[in-house]
Amino acid sequence: MRKRRALLGSCLAALVAGTVVPSTAYAAEQVNLPPAVQDLQAQPGGCASGNEPEYVRSFPVLKARLTDPVEDDRVGYPEQLTAEFEIWWSDPDGIEQRRSWTTSPTYVDRVHSITLPSDIPSETVISWHVRANDGVAYSPWSSEAPGAACRFVYDGESPAAPVVSSPEYPAETYWAGGVGIYGSFTMDSSSADVVEYRYTFLGGPSGTVRPAETGGPATIRYVPLSRGPKTLSVQALDRAGRMSMPTNYTFHPNAASAPVSRWKLDDEAGSATAAAEAGEAARAGRGVTFGGPAPSGAPLSSTATLDGSRHAFLTTDSPAVDSGGTFAVGAWVRPARDDRSMTVLSQDTASGAAYALALEAPREASASYSFTLGDTKISGGAPEAGEWAYLLGLYDTETGYAQLFVNGHEVGTKTEAAPVRADGAFQIGRILGPHGYRQRWHGEIGDVRAYDRLVVPSEVTELARRKPRLLGHWSFSTADDGTTPENGGGASLRLAPGASIYRAPDFCIPDVDPDCPTWPRYPLVGDGHLELDGESGHVALDTPVVDTGDSFTLGVVARIEQDDATRPMTVLSQAGEHTDAFKLRYDPAQYAWQLIMPERDEAGAPETVVAQVEMPDGANGDGTRLAVVYDDATDTVKLFADGYTNADATAHLRNGWTSSGPLQVGRARTADGFGEYLKGQVDEVQAYAGALRDDDVLGLGWETDPCLC
Repeated sequence: MRKRRALLGSCLAALVAGTVVPSTAYAAEQVNLPPAVQDLQAQPGGCASGNEPEYVRSFPVLKARLTDPVEDDRVGYPEQLTAEFEIWWSDPDGIEQRRSWTTSPTYVDRVHSITLPSDIPSETVISWHVRANDGVAYSPWSSEAPGAACRFVYDGESPAAPVVSSPEYPAETYWAGGVGIYGSFTMDSSSADVVEYRYTFLGGPSGTVRPAETGGPATIRYVPLSRGPKTLSVQALDRAGRMSMPTNYTFHPNAASAPVSRWKLDDEAGSATAAAEAGEAARAGRGVTFGGPAPSGAPLSSTATLDGSRHAFLTTDSPAVDSGGTFAVGAWVRPARDDRSMTVLSQDTASGAAYALALEAPREASASYSFTLGDTKISGGAPEAGEWAYLLGLYDTETGYAQLFVNGHEVGTKTEAAPVRADGAFQIGRILGPHGYRQRWHGEIGDVRAYDRLVVPSEVTELARRKPRLLGHWSFSTADDGTTPENGGGASLRLAPGASIYRAPDFCIPDVDPDCPTWPRYPLVGDGHLELDGESGHVALDTPVVDTGDSFTLGVVARIEQDDATRPMTVLSQAGEHTDAFKLRYDPAQYAWQLIMPERDEAGAPETVVAQVEMPDGANGDGTRLAVVYDDATDTVKLFADGYTNADATAHLRNGWTSSGPLQVGRARTADGFGEYLKGQVDEVQAYAGALRDDDVLGLGWETDPCLC
């Protein structure tokens, strides 16, 4: 801070006529230094002093900071400054108009401002500058060299709403284009000062796009991800930041188009060709056998088995799809081995392959699936001999990226690639190399498809989906001769001593019927539930209920009283020869429901354990709806409690193993036989072949089975 000299007048008793007061004499000897102007702003903008003025949508407030040199510290003079603002412009007749305003005096280093009046002309370049006055001298105008005048244009009118058009998706046309097909959408406003368009596809992407020239049109590309009406909302933005009224453009994409080529490979045994649902029939080599197994839950009746020999292939005379544009190719596969590289499908060029889906088996690395396009290769997934997988390779010319999907999930990293247009033969089960065809497939291939459009995420998921199949549902509502029936007439569960079915009491009125309980106890779900005594009570099948080596889902409702939760107790298990393939239990030490899955059928084998922390809900609670979902395709296992899971209840499980023992309800295998007997209630045991989706798990635990649509 500057130091101010104290006024000497307080030390002198009076002024003598004709005498010069020392402070006055000192001040008179000083040379006044002019003030200065800095930090000019025309809020909400700045000071545009170049060739292009600032465009503003409201009358700006002109601002400037005034300062005075430290040396200009004159004793006896208050250091106060005023600012003079001046604006000027040329009216329609070319006559210059000027106005000026002077601010009230304030101390130095303060911001001075004026608000311009509302009669300032619009669409006119207005120049302005400012100078400061310290009561003695003026500073130079801020526009004097090396400075320059600030300029702005007041824009008092919003731009006109844009007009939107699309050749692929005309407005209000039923139906146009289709899911996975890109379209161009052009936005154009009649206002000459538009610099940007802001758009939103309602329920979809949004963004901004700038025209090549101010006031010109702009075009974006968009691909519909679903059928049905879509609305594009667009607003134009001008140089001053004014926004137009929105234009809503409604269009109706058609359903996704069918593949341009498709071979289901479900032909009759002995066939020499594979019929094409679309495209050209494929000739089969002698190493191809039709009538092979199909993945359970997939919409296939059979597949083709290729024996890996030089005759194991199917081929056409022409390409399956134009690989120079956006395209996708996919198939169901089950490799008979994973220790050598094998090709699922490929497209011939004159000297090699334009693209290929394959299994890669490097000598010193784990096997993976791959999608190759030209010189670009994407790898991912974990092939296993004898395990089904759905593969899909995709190339999008709009983004320039290639992607690989395994079992409905993207694997590897999407990579930029250059398309390769080819006119040679399409191959199933082999690829053309420098010395002829090689990497022949050994195993099953089914439902080969080729698309000339983008396959959208929901389609990728559905193509790879294996619909779970209900294996059994036990509601524990009745018992007959020591068994409780399966709801659909399947195998009954045997009740051991200590296990019983509790049914809902008949309706009664406590004050009228002396035998009526004051607080009737109702079953967990429906008309009855299973009661287990914690000592020997359990129920079991004679055989396994799920194949634990493949994808499966189990659901159950369990209730434990808090006073009984003193030791680990198992709700469900299914044993192998030496240990349980899975065990679903409550562990009071962890205050959690646990799922335990040993890696091998060996006593003491390493275990995968996931848990959901949750206290038992007591005798009067509704129980906990538990679910176990093992997805062999993604090598994950999840434990759900009341329909929800989390990271602690999810784990990687590479290889499930098939157990041979029966399903057990209420106990688990221990070192000396069976133990961990459950004291509590169980209801609604449901078993599925296949992995339920997370949303479908919410439907477990009721008497009706969830919709698996």
